[in-house]
Amino acid sequence: MNNFISVNDVTDINALVKKALAYKANPFKDRHLGDDKRIGLLFLNPSLRTRLSTQVAAKNLGMEAIVFNVDKEGWSLEFEEGAIMSGNTAEHVKDAAPILGNYFDILCIRTFPGLKNREDDYSEMYINQFIKYAGVPVISLESATLHPLQSFTDIITIQESWIKTAFTRKPKIVLSWAPHIKPLPQCVSNSFSQWVNAWGEAEFIITHPDGYQLAEQFTNGATITNNQDDALEGADFVYVKNWSTYTDYGKVYVNDPKWMLTNEKLKKSNQAKVMHCLPVRRNVELSDEILDGPHSLVTQEAGNRVWAAQAVIAEILEHIKK
Repeated sequence: MNNFISVNDVTDINALVKKALAYKANPFKDRHLGDDKRIGLLFLNPSLRTRLSTQVAAKNLGMEAIVFNVDKEGWSLEFEEGAIMSGNTAEHVKDAAPILGNYFDILCIRTFPGLKNREDDYSEMYINQFIKYAGVPVISLESATLHPLQSFTDIITIQESWIKTAFTRKPKIVLSWAPHIKPLPQCVSNSFSQWVNAWGEAEFIITHPDGYQLAEQFTNGATITNNQDDALEGADFVYVKNWSTYTDYGKVYVNDPKWMLTNEKLKKSNQAKVMHCLPVRRNVELSDEILDGPHSLVTQEAGNRVWAAQAVIAEILEHIKK
């Protein structure tokens, strides 16, 4: 594995899940794999689980992890090629990234979309410029359109939970839009859709209000419906997430509280387990009764972030050592 930007960087999802669960069973079995190696975590935006889980994972592999909050501690970065830097940006990524490549063996980047211009966001310029100029493997800690570490975690959590059941059929997985107080990116929803479709071992349905369709490049292969009740019928897993509009980019068309998942709605499901990437707006996106009840997988899911990151970092370290 050269970089980890999307599911397209993974040759065998099930093998990578197996590796992650092996680390969960024995976190320190490769504790010297990262000896004398450094991993840099650059945050242009806030983080809790992604930051801490990646640090823990790197430490489990013997690496030194260094965190730098670019948005608070560093110079404002310019990413446009040929830019005349007479504005607010103080340093170009062409100058910063190669230096960071000298400091670190692996570079991790976290950035969000602006939700103003779809073409700019979906070009993934920020992370692609780091890949172009850093000269070392790059791991996405969330980008403008995708959150691959989260989605890999989600597949781990689904497999871990599903294997405990007596079912031999494929699970039915539902991605359900939820209300929110402000426009949110499509990153998690895009990425979850991409990973479930690439995994190919589930019946996958996406449900959202009219006007909230995601980019087809990520959802192609899923069944899409505007009827949440129909989607929940017989579901085994329900992934809850808000996202803003894609076609009329970055907008909030509706904020209907009827889309919030409750125990009453789950009665239509197959005792479905409920997932969310966190942070979650309680009693807006998801009800207390779900989050604090037996259907919730959110704590297990968040805990698995360590093992997802550890498996990915290990894959890249093994590639470096070849």
